[in-house]
Amino acid sequence: MTTPPQREMRNVAIIAHVDHGKTTLVDQLLKQSGMFRLEDLDKLAGGQHNLIMDSNDLERERGITILSKNCAVTYTREDGEQVRINIIDTPGHADFGGEVERVLRMADGCMILVDAAEGPMPQTRFVLGKAIEADLKPVVVINKCDRPDARIEGVINEVFDLLIELGADELALDFPIVYASGKDGWANADEPVVTTDLRPIFEAILKHVPPASGTDDAPLQMLVTSIDFSDYTGRIGIGRVFNGTIRKGQQVTLVDIEGNERNAKIGELHAFEGLGKTPADSVGAGDLCAISGVAGIDIGDTLCNVGNVLPLPPVKVDEPTLTMNFRVNDSPFCGREGTFVTARQVRDRLFRELEKNVALRVEPIESGEEFAVSGRGLLHLGVLIETMRREGYELAVGMPRVITKMIDGVEHEPLERLIVECPEVSMGAAMELIMTRKGIMIHMDPRDDRQHCVFEIPSRGLIGLRTRLMTATQGEAIVHHAFERYQPKSGAVQRRQQGVLIASETGKVTAHAIDLLSERGTMFVAHGEDVYMGQIIGEHNRENDLTVNISRAKAHSNVRESNKEAFTKLKPPRDMPLERCLEYVVEDELVEITPGAVRLRKRALSESERRRQMRQSKDKVTAGA
Repeated sequence: MTTPPQREMRNVAIIAHVDHGKTTLVDQLLKQSGMFRLEDLDKLAGGQHNLIMDSNDLERERGITILSKNCAVTYTREDGEQVRINIIDTPGHADFGGEVERVLRMADGCMILVDAAEGPMPQTRFVLGKAIEADLKPVVVINKCDRPDARIEGVINEVFDLLIELGADELALDFPIVYASGKDGWANADEPVVTTDLRPIFEAILKHVPPASGTDDAPLQMLVTSIDFSDYTGRIGIGRVFNGTIRKGQQVTLVDIEGNERNAKIGELHAFEGLGKTPADSVGAGDLCAISGVAGIDIGDTLCNVGNVLPLPPVKVDEPTLTMNFRVNDSPFCGREGTFVTARQVRDRLFRELEKNVALRVEPIESGEEFAVSGRGLLHLGVLIETMRREGYELAVGMPRVITKMIDGVEHEPLERLIVECPEVSMGAAMELIMTRKGIMIHMDPRDDRQHCVFEIPSRGLIGLRTRLMTATQGEAIVHHAFERYQPKSGAVQRRQQGVLIASETGKVTAHAIDLLSERGTMFVAHGEDVYMGQIIGEHNRENDLTVNISRAKAHSNVRESNKEAFTKLKPPRDMPLERCLEYVVEDELVEITPGAVRLRKRALSESERRRQMRQSKDKVTAGA
């Protein structure tokens, strides 16, 4: 197979905020391209999520795109000409910015997908800023035009203002607009009126996105922008051929981001076709491809002709902003459920993740049993932990910590732009909570009976904030954030005000013990669960930690009890999923993750050890004073 000439090709990236319908629209474009039978698409989509592009289990469950994907569509114009369109579906969440920045280098234009009611949101801003830096020509698609609360004119003005704020040039500000409903599969370039298909989007791409540049006969220049991994062929380099033609079995010179050169041979070569990859003999300028057989290939490498080395500017990826310590699970319940439980197995899995997750950093800690794992945010690290848990790993992780950097001798920390939308009646409680975490309001915009507020807040102030905002607003808050810049570190941010309830011994939780402790706090465990000494089984009503016997059985006597005393009505325990646990833990605590459970625990399981550590800590403070 040989790819078509570049004059018949477009490379377009779709960028949007989380849940603005990006993946749904791509699915509809695939269905209407006529390349697939509907029953084949339904089989590929599978499950109740029913989105083809979100193939990862976590993507289907969370309703977000985590990994960027490429697909190729052959669109037939009204005059019968066939045009190849490479569609790049990018993540919308700032935590996966490592994916965003790389895939935008493969595109010549971008489709900005904006919700007709919500308008541009933080992740729209984040990804669009990256697209403008890459000088991509935008096509604006106002999606979900059929929403009853759509405010189309206001959203268009907000997109225009955002482009100006991000420094777009005059050509970008003269953007075409397409009105659409990805869910219902229609688009209109003139007005938000229902049509029969999405043809106007295809036509807008062909008209406004420039054809793929480059010359097939020029010296080879292929930039690797993404990495996949195969147990059989090793690393797979995915990228774009900017100039020349790359061929299967070709001898090339690889130039890494440091400028070092070495010769290599192309093993297998694949072009993108439909939803997958097809073996190819050659791939021409402007097209995307995947190559295997080149040992040690990495993000930012340029492949050139031997003897004619012309490296391209390497891909830059933002540095991690959050770090957590991963360690082997050493709780009394370790090894009950997991297949991979040793420090060596955890280490191998983390370093294998580095093969394709370039936004991640892993550094062994002196003990060798613990690793500092850094990423772009809590969601980024949470997805990695959840993936490992489903693969059968057992591990324990510590409190998330923000990564600071020294700039001109001053310690700086990451600052985030936070957008909160909630009912007007609960806005006061939300603002008070954000202000206590060093948040500063930028502006407020009333929208019907809700308030749309923009804040700037240190990244460490966001840890655990979402849960508390949901509580303060009775679950009605909409919260989004994105990295803004670094600023000098400010004062301390208070995280958790309440102490915790700690199990004093190993055993099964009893209804009698839960009933006795019901006034002491809120339980995280249910009747009949196994717990161990040092496990956190609830939240204390007061600031201090309290060690309790959650396995206490009711004492029996020869005196008959009445029926009304024989039954106890228990409150349901608080649901503590993985991400809430990661937000909840403090310095002396761990989150234990196994294939079947997520538990909170103290680092020191025995109460005597915790008291000894507390005394040592106080002695250090006294000595320092």
